[in-house]
Amino acid sequence: MNKEGHVLNAVLLSIGLGYILEPAGDETTFLKILEVGAPVVLGALFPDVDTAFGKHRKTLHNLPVLVGFIAFWLHFENLAWVWLGILTHYVLDVAGSKRGIALFYPVWKKEFGLPIGVTVSSERATMATALVTVAELALIALLVYRVPLSAVDVAHQSLGL
Repeated sequence: MNKEGHVLNAVLLSIGLGYILEPAGDETTFLKILEVGAPVVLGALFPDVDTAFGKHRKTLHNLPVLVGFIAFWLHFENLAWVWLGILTHYVLDVAGSKRGIALFYPVWKKEFGLPIGVTVSSERATMATALVTVAELALIALLVYRVPLSAVDVAHQSLGL
């Protein structure tokens, strides 16, 4: 997906996430949107830094990078939403584009994608972005409203924090 698609995904995701976490639709909702919005957008743009160095869709488009951001967040809690932006970037590149990403790079250079994606320059790229975003928000809502403990609570309990 292109940069505009990743920004659109992150902005729509931030708005939806704000309403999922603070559904009142008042000032608390908009503050939550702002709280999650900037880090999610930064995280959504981060993997494409590898266009300036390394191999695009390999160097920063892999599970070790995502695990590093999640581990840092679990320990320090100051990257609370950046990891989500990175994860949704990966999801959009895997599900929304034809090429896919090298999830296990540098160990395995094979790129993984789904056959449902479109080319980055396609006129259907925006529609693919919107559909992936809706699916991501549905999954997040399911996790927030149906899973009794958040992943952070479970991680903190297992680490004894």
